[in-house]
Amino acid sequence: MEPLRIGVVGLGVISRFYLDAFPRLPGTELVAVCDLREEALAPHRAAGLPCYDDHRRMLAEAGLDAIVVNVPNDAHEGVCRDALEAGVAVCVEKPLTLRLEEGRALTELARARGTVLFTAFHRRYNDNVLALRDGLAEDAAVEQLTVRYLEKIEEHVGQDRWYLDPERCGGGCVADNGPNAFDVARLFLGELTVESAEVVRDEAGVDRQAVVRLRSADGVPATVELDWSYPHGEAKDVTVRLKDGTERRADMLAGHHEFKSSLKHEYVGVLEEFTAAVRDEADVTRPGLAMLELVEAAYREGDAA
Repeated sequence: MEPLRIGVVGLGVISRFYLDAFPRLPGTELVAVCDLREEALAPHRAAGLPCYDDHRRMLAEAGLDAIVVNVPNDAHEGVCRDALEAGVAVCVEKPLTLRLEEGRALTELARARGTVLFTAFHRRYNDNVLALRDGLAEDAAVEQLTVRYLEKIEEHVGQDRWYLDPERCGGGCVADNGPNAFDVARLFLGELTVESAEVVRDEAGVDRQAVVRLRSADGVPATVELDWSYPHGEAKDVTVRLKDGTERRADMLAGHHEFKSSLKHEYVGVLEEFTAAVRDEADVTRPGLAMLELVEAAYREGDAA
């Protein structure tokens, strides 16, 4: 089977984890990259990889089967739409779009065109999270689930300062870290709804902390704690309390001692699942849309509190 020809649009802080994953996946081939900045393109150009400063031209010229969309959040909708209309499968970094109505429109377009629209939630591929999930008995009765996603955002954004602009990011910790944390809860409990939220904003109106309380379709409560001002490095974990009184916990960072090193294997998982979805022509739009629904509901409940 011929490898999928994939281009990467956007060479920001997360792109290196995608780029590092390609050599580990023989079913994929990186054939082009795109960025507005020549300094970001220069090393790829020197290596002989086709480089573009316009994603539309890349879509027209590079003979792509798929693209990875790694641009700032406010540009997701436009790049994804252009790719879907060109018949090119899309793997887009979370969140799918800034607004729920945009996500719904992209979902309808992908289904109408029969083209894959896949949103990347890298923490669902974390080895410790999967070991916890797979270690639970099939009939394990979960009483409560807690996900913590705590960090100092300024340590994580690198040169991608757009994360700190709520107009470009879509908000703060709820909009950007919330989807990963909510998706981990969904991995264990299935579809979720927001019951209440407490959102703390700074003087610029950016949400820096939040506690979001969720409930599964089976009635299991889940709590997601988010923090962009965490003073102790970072803490990212999930705790499952069972009805027999026992607790099981997975530290997403355990065994990955270098900063951001846990992302290396997670993005291999992202590209593996995306590649499988493209091969199978699967409809994988629901997770991206579900997270937008939860983000919107969390802000609504938090602002009403």
